[in-house]
Amino acid sequence: MKEAALLPAPQTRVAAWVVVCFLLLPILVIVPLSLTDQDYLAMPVDGLSFRHYVNLFTSPTWLGSFAQSLFIACVSTVLCVTLGTLCAIGCWRLGNRVSEMVRLLMLLPMIVPTIVYVLGFYRLLVDLRLLGTYVGVIISHVVTGIPYVIVIVSTALASFDLRYDMAARNLGASMSQSIRLVLLPNIKAAVASSAIFAFIHSWDELLIVLFIAGRTIFTLPRRIWDGINDKLDPTMAAVATLLLLISAALLFLDLMLRKRES
Repeated sequence: MKEAALLPAPQTRVAAWVVVCFLLLPILVIVPLSLTDQDYLAMPVDGLSFRHYVNLFTSPTWLGSFAQSLFIACVSTVLCVTLGTLCAIGCWRLGNRVSEMVRLLMLLPMIVPTIVYVLGFYRLLVDLRLLGTYVGVIISHVVTGIPYVIVIVSTALASFDLRYDMAARNLGASMSQSIRLVLLPNIKAAVASSAIFAFIHSWDELLIVLFIAGRTIFTLPRRIWDGINDKLDPTMAAVATLLLLISAALLFLDLMLRKRES
């Protein structure tokens, strides 16, 4: 009787499923479009076809964009995790008003509209002559990706007992040894989770690439964007499905890591 009382009301369950469908259906509709047997974006008519996936994995253009996206996302993730984790640990160790201000400033890329940051990056990179370069795109992705790392790692550090770190220091461990041997093993799940979100952020980023990359760098999101403007090739739906699967796999990996850690 008590268990039945804890179950949600039928109206609540119906409302929850409506919200789930509203969130998922616009995304899942891209899957049948990628399997269409037509030469344009449309639902399959005479049957399912994988020829657009074949085109994706045999086209030098699409494979080149895939390699560029993977390279930028991997380098950005490594830098985001390194800098963001060190910043979060530094603010956690200090624990004063200045560190809170620093943490708040580091979260600005999540608060300020992306277009504002992009315009600032554009003007700054012009002066530095980094416009249209991998370095410029990676710097932009790192700056906008670090807040995800700081939020996730700071949350993990908030539940970590500072006395373990103090005990290691009292036993003679240096600052780097304390971070490497005491702190990081205890927050490794949060660091891995932050890396996943930083990778997804860079992997799916479009607006920064449109402004910063010039005409030399074409990541997968940008290639899809240009394809929409030029020709509605169903290969774009295959690419979008691939991006969706990779993002879903990374989120599933994040859930597994959190479950294992708990």
